[in-house]
This record gives sequence, structure tokens and C-alpha cells, in this order.
Amino acid sequence: MTIETIVVIACAYFVAAFVKGATGLGFSTSALPILALGLGLKAGMPLVIIPSLVSNSIVMAQAGHFRETVNRFWPMFLATIPGLLIGLAVLEMVDSILAGAVLGLVLMNYGAITLFRHGKPISDKVARRLAPISGFSTGLVNGITGSQVMPVLPFLLSMRLDPKRFIQAINISFSLSSIVMAFGLWRMGMMTLETVWISLAGLVPVYIGTKLGAAVRNRLDAETFRKVVLIMLIIFGVILIGKFVTT
Repeated sequence: MTIETIVVIACAYFVAAFVKGATGLGFSTSALPILALGLGLKAGMPLVIIPSLVSNSIVMAQAGHFRETVNRFWPMFLATIPGLLIGLAVLEMVDSILAGAVLGLVLMNYGAITLFRHGKPISDKVARRLAPISGFSTGLVNGITGSQVMPVLPFLLSMRLDPKRFIQAINISFSLSSIVMAFGLWRMGMMTLETVWISLAGLVPVYIGTKLGAAVRNRLDAETFRKVVLIMLIIFGVILIGKFVTT
């Protein structure tokens, strides 16, 4: 590994952890654009698995309502698995830059929806019907791009859950996706012992970034900071798409 590669990885971990601590946004969603631009999406995807699982586990332990959430959303969680496996099969066949452009589209949609979300909450009846579709689609997008937020994030937001149940539901989805993703990337030869050691070493900037992000959250207007981060993700998305168009 070159010095430049180490700097890119450390920067991605620190920025993603800082954003997670300050705003609660997903670690992978914030880290992958930097890794994709610096290393390529396929090289970056295995590097976010362990830090993402660690940060998710901490959040899940704090949120509570685990059994209740699993009982309520198990069709969505279960449907994520086949979608993710199909997405990984597609990833193996497509060019890394094309996959990065797909990630760019996901980030742009994610940022726009989260910035401007409005509308009435959906009913429990409609939510039960949409849950498996949301899970499968999220797995598919995750397998191709490494991003775990679409469309599960807007789906759960539309249900107007209380914050702890929302955090628990989305982090169970993130964690399940990370576990399946780790297995799939290992089978594809992308999750290696080297990536595991890099990820473990990266827990240091992850810890520092999370702590600093939490400190910022306690001092600044969280809503303003959240909007700045979402705009940043939209810009990353545009850059990734531009990289594909100009190649």
C-alpha cells in the first residue's frame, strides 16, 4: 500500500465516523464516495464492512426495542438477502466506474429525499405490503453500489416511527446487509485478510471521528450540519457520475 492509499482510507474512515457521530447518517454512505474516488468502488467496498458493523452495533445496543423491531420488520429484513446476492452477482459483471456512477445516482436521490422529505405517513397496511419490496430493492442496490440506505431509509421515514424504533430498524437492516455483503465479497475474492487488518486498524480514526462528531453535534445546530453533509453527498454523487461520463 502506498502512502496516498493509506491517507485516502484514513480520511474516508475519519470523515464517515465524524458524520455518523454528528448526524447519525450511515457510515458506509459517507465513506464509500471518498473510497470510490480514491481507490475505485470495488476496492473500497470491503473496507467499510467491519467499521460499519462496529458502529451499528453500538447504536443498536443504545436504541433498544430489538425483538419488537425484528418481529415487526422480519419480511423486509429477510427479503434483503436475495436482493443483495443478486446485486453482488451484477457487481461482479460490471465495470467499477459504472458501479460508481450507480452509487452516484443513489447518493443524489438519498440526499435529495432526506433534504426535502415531506408528505403524509403511510398506513400500517400499506407498509406491510411494501416492506418485502423495500427490503429486496435495498439489497439489490446495496449489492451493486455498497450503499445501504436506498430505498429503506425513505420507506422507514414514511412510517413516522419514533426515533429509537427508527434507529433500531434501519441499523438492523444495515447490519444484516453488512454480514451478507462480507460473505459475498469473500466468495468473490474481494474480502481478504489484508482488508480485514486494514479495517481493524481503521477503527482508530473511526473512534476519534465519532467522538469529535458527537462533540460537534452538542455544540452546533444539528439540522444545519445535517443539510451541509447531505449536500456534500449529492456533490460526491455528481462527481462519481461525471467520472463515468468522461471516461
